[in-house]
Amino acid sequence: MSKSVVIVGASMGGLRAAEALRNNGFAGRITMIGEEAHLPYNRPPLSKEVLAKEVTHEAVAFKLRSQVEDVTWHLGDPATSLDLDKKVVTTASGKSFEYDGLVIASGLRPRVLDLPNGKISGRHTVRTLDDAIGLRAELVPGTKVVVAGAGFIGCEVAATARGLGCEVTNVAIDPYPMIRPLGEQLAAELQRRHESHGVNFKLNHGISDLIGTEKISGVVLDSGEVIQADVLVEAISSHCNVEWLSETKLDISNGVLADSALRAVTTDGASVEGVYVVGDLARFANPLFDNEPRRIEHWNIPTETGKRVGSVLSAYLADAENFAELVATPFMPLPSFWSDQYDMKIQGFGMPGLADRYELVAGELSDELVMGYFRGEILIGVVGIGMTSEVMKYRKELIS
Repeated sequence: MSKSVVIVGASMGGLRAAEALRNNGFAGRITMIGEEAHLPYNRPPLSKEVLAKEVTHEAVAFKLRSQVEDVTWHLGDPATSLDLDKKVVTTASGKSFEYDGLVIASGLRPRVLDLPNGKISGRHTVRTLDDAIGLRAELVPGTKVVVAGAGFIGCEVAATARGLGCEVTNVAIDPYPMIRPLGEQLAAELQRRHESHGVNFKLNHGISDLIGTEKISGVVLDSGEVIQADVLVEAISSHCNVEWLSETKLDISNGVLADSALRAVTTDGASVEGVYVVGDLARFANPLFDNEPRRIEHWNIPTETGKRVGSVLSAYLADAENFAELVATPFMPLPSFWSDQYDMKIQGFGMPGLADRYELVAGELSDELVMGYFRGEILIGVVGIGMTSEVMKYRKELIS
């Protein structure tokens, strides 16, 4: 009898897992369950070049390769529970899906501020296509935009909004924008560049409330200062979509804990055969750096984890002789990320946030540059603005 795989999460990670299952010989049924009504699309451009233009599904949709033309798509109906013993996923509509193999790819959702006067319009996040469509409609010249959060998404939205002629204030509890992955020196330089484009920063501050009746007209900082605002974009952090796993014994304390084969792990440390995790949810140890399990929210991780799961899960379902060998093979993806802000092309590799020191290794701080991030004497990350060939040279050191 043909075997069946259910993939919960119809975004990049789930799509790449489906492709990898087919590429590794799995010929059984694949069902993709998605919360959104859209077929898989690329999320990173939603805060960058696509937001600056017209936001459509066609602009960001992944081309569906021939490997997945027979996938069954069950969209607009999120998973709400999992029975590990019966191997059944149930969705919000009450439909049940039995599986032989399960891929958990349900991803993240934005965290929003809990504010006394929070139930008014004009609040936006940028995670989904529909989010970006709603925000783009409000980004017209002269609009006063407050961006809460100064990570990459917050700064990308700020840069895009400035390019569209909006007045932008960025509010963040951090002392510098993007400081956690980049360190103080580069973060301060990027703040200077944003300010040169007209972004106003209110750092070391949070938002305590909103002003307005039906629609936002301002934000109140924790200092009491009031900033006029027509739009509030909240880019402060994310929640893991793991509530549907709450009745299982899986370790969902921070995403879903996984072993090196990306099999889901229970709270007592046991790997669950046939149940795998991909994308932003996967918390796994990467021997390139250390043995501490971490979630990595970089753009290449859904692809890398999807490929890994497709390889191992297909072998498991086929009772392949090389299954044990595949499981034992270390999984060591090199995280990578990129960001477009104004004319800056920022590209990074490794785990700069784990560094205990950093230094400028090429270029000039006020121009194109390469920053190296070290733990002791070991290079564990590199970030460049421009200077692509130099960045790639240091990338090779990370995987040598």
